[in-house]
Amino acid sequence: MSVNSVIHNKFKDLKGSLNHIIFNFDSLGENFGNQDRNSLKLFELEGKTLNVKSFRVPNIINQIAYRFLRKSKAQRSFEYAKKLQSLDIGTPQPVAYYEFKTLLLFKKSYYISEQLDCDITYRELTTDFDYPNHEGILRAFTRFTYRLHEKQVNFLDHSPGNTLIKKVGEDYEFYLVDLNRMEFGEMNFETRIKNFARLTTHKSMVEVMSDEYAKMGGYDYDRVFNLMWSETEAFQERFYRKKRLKKKLRFWKTNK
Repeated sequence: MSVNSVIHNKFKDLKGSLNHIIFNFDSLGENFGNQDRNSLKLFELEGKTLNVKSFRVPNIINQIAYRFLRKSKAQRSFEYAKKLQSLDIGTPQPVAYYEFKTLLLFKKSYYISEQLDCDITYRELTTDFDYPNHEGILRAFTRFTYRLHEKQVNFLDHSPGNTLIKKVGEDYEFYLVDLNRMEFGEMNFETRIKNFARLTTHKSMVEVMSDEYAKMGGYDYDRVFNLMWSETEAFQERFYRKKRLKKKLRFWKTNK
């Protein structure tokens, strides 16, 4: 088993401590947060809190693909974080990534970043409509998304838990997490609006985001809203169809 690691220049002096965390990850610390497919742990190191995400071993096809053809999720997370920083887009400070490989297969990988404490995530906006200045935050988030698009960043996992929100004075700062799925390049109108499809099921929130995005881009409100809402409904239909299929498969496996 070979190990490949890349450590940000700011953290080169922590290499020994980082190695210790990664090589003993399973026996150190406790899982943090709700991670269905991967493991997330926090570690204190020289006055900093580090967030270490362990990506599970992929299926056999992806073990081959990540070994020879594609960058791993950990590598993409690290490189995309640096790219976002260069564009002045908020994201937790990247620290390092580690990859474990055999001669023919890719195994585990880890992405390390500094833990960033926030007031809320976008998810809270979908569940607590009485949150102070709810509409103001939602409009600020929409302006943040517009700036992403103007900087040619298509965050493919633009979903409720992946934007951290901090109140700073009277303003709000936004930070992206779970970065391994992004595309960079010019975005047309349809691609921009489809980027909102995973964020909420609430029509009232889509109306506010459509209004703010239309103002930012000089678009017709009805054109923005009609596409944003139709894409939201289409995403929800795909999501629940997939969920029903998984439930049927589990039932079939249990009762065969």
